[in-house]
Formats: sequence, C-alpha cells, structure tokens
Amino acid sequence: MDKKLRTTMEEKLFSRNFNKFGLDMNPVVSMGAGFIIFIFSLFAFLDLDRASAVFSALNIAIVSNWDWLFILSSNLFIIVSVVMAFSKLGNVRIGGVNARPSFGNFAWYSMLISAGMGIGLMFWAVGEPLYHEMQSPPIFENGHSAAQAMATTFFHWGLHPWGIYALIALALSFFAYNKKLPLSLRSVFYPLLKDRIFGIWGDMIDILAVVACLFGLATSLGLGVQQINSGLNYLFGIQISVTTQVVLICIITAMATISVVSGLDKGVKILSELNIRMAFIFMVIVLILGPTSYIIKLFSNSLGVYLNNFIQSAFYVGDSGGAWQGKWSVFYLAWWISWSPFVGMFIARISKGRTIREFVLAVMLVPSLLSFLWLTTFGGTAIQINAMQNGALFETVGSNLPVALFEMLQYLQSPIFEGILRTLLSILGTLLVISFFVTSSDSGSLVVDNITSGGKLNSPVPQRVFWACMEGLIAIILLLIGGEAALKALRTAVIGTGLPFAIILTLMSIMLIDSVRRAHKKQKFIREMDRFEALMDEYEENEEDMDGPAA
Repeated sequence: MDKKLRTTMEEKLFSRNFNKFGLDMNPVVSMGAGFIIFIFSLFAFLDLDRASAVFSALNIAIVSNWDWLFILSSNLFIIVSVVMAFSKLGNVRIGGVNARPSFGNFAWYSMLISAGMGIGLMFWAVGEPLYHEMQSPPIFENGHSAAQAMATTFFHWGLHPWGIYALIALALSFFAYNKKLPLSLRSVFYPLLKDRIFGIWGDMIDILAVVACLFGLATSLGLGVQQINSGLNYLFGIQISVTTQVVLICIITAMATISVVSGLDKGVKILSELNIRMAFIFMVIVLILGPTSYIIKLFSNSLGVYLNNFIQSAFYVGDSGGAWQGKWSVFYLAWWISWSPFVGMFIARISKGRTIREFVLAVMLVPSLLSFLWLTTFGGTAIQINAMQNGALFETVGSNLPVALFEMLQYLQSPIFEGILRTLLSILGTLLVISFFVTSSDSGSLVVDNITSGGKLNSPVPQRVFWACMEGLIAIILLLIGGEAALKALRTAVIGTGLPFAIILTLMSIMLIDSVRRAHKKQKFIREMDRFEALMDEYEENEEDMDGPAA
C-alpha cells in the first residue's frame, strides 16, 4: 500500500475525530461505548438482582449452547498460529523486510506477561489448583490427583489463552505495520469490508472492542482490590470494606495515570520489568521455603500429563450444559476471547520488527512455561499444605478466595526469622498485586485510547488521563451500587462479548492467512530484486575494473 493511499485512508478516518479540549477521539466510538456502559450501570443501579439474573441466564445460555464454538475456535486459533509459524510464512517480518524490534527481549516478555495475565496468576495460583485437586475434573484423568489438578490449571492458563492472544495480536500488528492501516480492530477487516471499515461498520467493531476492554478492566480492578484489601487486612488489620476498596481503586488509578502519561517506553515498560523481577524473587522464596522437592516433581509430572493428553482434552466437549466444563474451561475460553482485543492490541503495539515465527513461538511458549512454573510453585505448595492441615486451607479458599495467597503464606515454615519473613512475604505479595494491577490499568488505558482515537499511536495526554480515570470510575460506581455482586454481574456481561468475538476471530484467521501469504510473495520478490540489484552492482564494478587498465 503506497504512502498516498495510506494518507487518504487515514484522512477518511481521522477527519471524523473530535479535536477540542485536549482530546482527539472518534465521537461515534467513544459515545457509543459510553452509552452502553451507562445503560449497564443504570440497569444495575435500578435493579441489581434482576440485572444479575438476566446476565447469569445469558451466560448459561451461551455456555450451554455455544460451548462447542469456544472449544473448537480456540483450537483453530492455536493451529493457525502454529502453522503460520512453521510454514514459509513464518519468515515474514512484522513491519516489513527492514523493520527491527523496538524493545529488547526482557522488556518485551515482561510487558507480554504483565498485560496478558499477571494479575490473574496472582489471584488464582493458590485457589484453582486446590479446587481441581478436591473436585477431580473430567479432563486429564490418567494422572494422580495433584498432577491432574495442576495439568488442568495449565490447560486454562497455557497454550489456549496465549494462542488466542497470538492470533489477534499477529493480525492487528500485520495490518497496522505491514498494510499501513490504523492500529485498531477494524483494520483486520479491510480485506472483507474494504473502505467500509472507515465508516459505521468499523465503528461498530471498535465499540464492541472498547466495551469489552473497559468492562474487563473494571471487573479485574474491582475484584482485584479485594485481594489487596485482604493483604492489607492481614498486615495491618485494615478493615475489609467497600470504602477501603474505593480508596484503593483511586490510588491504583492515580498510579496508572502517571504511568500512562509517561508513555509506553517509560511508564509501562519500567513497571512491567519491575513486576517480573519482584515476581521472580517472590516465587524463588516460596519455592525454597515450600516443599521444594515436591514442587519440582509435581511440575515434571503435571507437564507430562498436560502434554500427553493435550489433544484429547483440548477437543473434549462435555454434555450440553455440563456443570464443570461450563464453570471452568468454557468460562475461561470465553473470558480469554473477550479479553483478547485488549491484550492483542497491546502485544501488537510492542511487537513491531519480529518475524511471524519468532512472534508466535515467543508469545505462545515463553509466557506459558513461566506461568506453569509460577502455578506449580504456589499451587503445589497450597496442595501440600492443605493435605497437612486436613483441608483447612481449602475451606478458607472456598469461603474467601481473595485471601487464599496470604492464608497460604501463613503456613510456610522457616527456621530463622519466621514471623518477620512471613510479614515480608505478605508485603511483597501485596506490592506485587498492586504493581500488576497498575500495569494492567495503564496498558489498558493505552489500548482504549488507541481504539477511540481511530488507531493513532500518539494521542494527547489529557485523553490518556481521561480513559485511565474512566476505568477506575466504572469500578468505583459498580462497587458503590452493589459491591462484589455488581462486579460479578459485569464479569458475566463481559463473557457475553466472547461469543461475537469468537466468530470475529474465526473470520480474522481466514483473512490473515490470505493477507500474509500475499505479503510473503511480495517480501520474496523484494529480496530477489535486492539480490538482483546487488549482482548488477557487482557486475558493473567488475566491468569498471576490467576497463580501467585498458583506459
């Protein structure tokens, strides 16, 4: 796509933006998303019980009738990503032949994990393995209970979510950097909709993406402050209450706003790297203080069970409305798919210069393996402690999930400075939860800002501040309306967006393969032309050398 055509396309989209009061945003997308958010908040305010019932019924209907779509489509996304990586298309470089990475590997991986699921790993690493160990899920049935529980947890946090993220991030980055379209979800539909992506069709796609991002971030922020509140309650006796959680949201939002204003290269990058360093220290300490030998053996056994039964478990579809699969696997897949526009957009923004092969393998394998190590360290420790305490830890998790991590830390044994070490670990855990939340919030604000500005990478600072504050405001409003019940209703509503996104991503897979195939032919032609020009230059130099003595 030549420069003139790119300019024309941008003018079609960006000419519709509102450019006053320090803002630069598409009014249709911004107001459309705002209207949907307002309607949901009003519905929850007027009758929270009815709103919860409606969204719960919608969730049950989607999970019961469309579970096969979530399962098969998520497997398709993994297959498409892997096939593209290991085929000749894997040599295509995001951004063109001469593009080079904007970030080093450590910074890149840090931002991938922090934005992708860092806070989720903090919240579920203790609780989920315990649930599966006690309930014996219907997948990975040939392993003993602990290995089966961990393999099931791997299944929910491994290749499937990262395969979904890899596909949408690859599509977004390819159409933005190779096809020179705006970095927005609408751009991946250019092969199908052509110039209509710059009109109402594109606006509808972006509205859905903004709503999913804002609702998902507000849900995570609202539910996550409960874990922070639990940590502060353990450490300092601070009361667990809505008032405390609102104050925490304000503090996290303020920190995220500072990071957003600092930009991607400073705020988000620095915080992400800090997250990974703190998480590594935290994990190593728990590994040493916990049942080290047991954790290592459990990791090996669980990874073996996961890989050995991967295909069978990945394509397992239970009876219609199956309670366990609907509550866990299908719920997770729907959540990852609905969450994918946010994470995919962020990954796309930081991945220019990577080849498709490097991109897919890095996005799918590195975060998955690191997540497995984290989950086994904390989940294995929790399983062992629960067995030694006759199920006491599981009882706590069942009644108060946000406190699971801090409850587990109280059971760790240390021969030296036992009380001090537990306190330090609780402080580190609380700081890590806060840091991961700030990173999710600031990266989410950048993504929503990108979408609402029509795909611009550099928008005005006041607009970044606006969206950062909007995330916190939504979470606060819902907490005040109905506390945890309102946030869970919102989370249920987010799952509803997973269904249209599953269909959207399936169509996107087809368009991506065709577009990358064309780009590969073009890239191959460019390389052949470069080689031909080099040969011609060499030939001309040889001719000059031969003519020189004769002259």
